[in-house]
Amino acid sequence: MEDKFYILGSFEFAADVQIIKGKLESEGIPVFLRDENTLNSDPIISNAIGGVKLQVYAKDKDRAQEIYDDIRAYALDTNGDAIKCPNCKAEKSEVYYSRKSLFYKLFPFFEKRKYKCLQCGMITKPE
Repeated sequence: MEDKFYILGSFEFAADVQIIKGKLESEGIPVFLRDENTLNSDPIISNAIGGVKLQVYAKDKDRAQEIYDDIRAYALDTNGDAIKCPNCKAEKSEVYYSRKSLFYKLFPFFEKRKYKCLQCGMITKPE
């Protein structure tokens, strides 16, 4: 089972993942960064390949997720306040892009920003 990986998160830039990687490793959790070298050599293709993937062994998934949730940055509105889910009132949302159509897959920067609640999974548009 140790050779099975779990993707803890994806990050647009390789530098964005370094703090989380350092924290997990300091807690004794081995971390693997998939596509880091690719993005370091050509950061423009980040959206095309899905960014840098932060992976941990599947056996460390729960502990790693707990640590990650404690230190991660959640989505903020224009006033700097946490985005509040209209369904469950949790303040744990992240930016979400569905990229379902071919147009948005080719031109992801045209898609309107939405937020996904990490508590209940509801997807909302900004007000």
